[in-house]
Amino acid sequence: MRDTPREDLAGSGYAPVNGLRMYYEVHGEGGDQGPTRPLVLLHGGLLTIDLSFGPVLPELAAGRQVIAAELQGHGRTADIERDIDLSVLASDVAGLLDHLGVGQADVLGFSLGGGVALQLTLDRPDRVGRLIAVSVSYAGDGFHPEISDPAQHATSTRMPTEEDFRQMREAYERLAPDPGHFEVFAAKTSQAANTLRGWTAAELGSITAPTLLVFGDHDFIRLEHAVRMHELITGAQLAVLPGATHMGVLRRADLIVPLVAGFLG
Repeated sequence: MRDTPREDLAGSGYAPVNGLRMYYEVHGEGGDQGPTRPLVLLHGGLLTIDLSFGPVLPELAAGRQVIAAELQGHGRTADIERDIDLSVLASDVAGLLDHLGVGQADVLGFSLGGGVALQLTLDRPDRVGRLIAVSVSYAGDGFHPEISDPAQHATSTRMPTEEDFRQMREAYERLAPDPGHFEVFAAKTSQAANTLRGWTAAELGSITAPTLLVFGDHDFIRLEHAVRMHELITGAQLAVLPGATHMGVLRRADLIVPLVAGFLG
């Protein structure tokens, strides 16, 4: 597949950034009366654009240009010999915006993608207009204990289901340049999640972009941790979706779409 030229954002392509061929898709149009900034979507760990945003992407792209990317090792973007590091992944996203000729965008990231979006906001505040961070912990102690204890995974109602894991594996085998790399890459992403450095109170307090934090009421993240994160980011808004697990937050299109639309204006 050819790279989409910078002057034509419609469609899909691969951006050469930091040693990656980073896959992206562009949906929707801004229009004369629409928002001036595109919205960048960043998926969760071991997921793809469709697995994370399939239920909400068409509505988010109504009247707005949406750029959805697949991060290192995910979906159609091949893994390379480097760690899964939020600063590096954020640099990849900035490189994608450069490739597309986009100076500033609003960014919505889920889970791993939410961490990347937050890191991009800190590293390159000039590139982020508004930030929507979905199901993100700012420190390692933000998770419920069962999430970091493999012995409790089988009985936890917060964890992805067998069907969720089946979809992850099948999507990887169908889309990845190296379909046999799934187990190795899954271990690599798990290690990255378990060694999360997080962000200090001072770092979160330095964020000036208008910020919306979204969590499920049955999420990986402890709600008291979500409330503290809301307190640390000046002016942040906080939404807790009822009846939503970590994997279920973005499946609540009936709640997420008007919430995001209202925040982005």
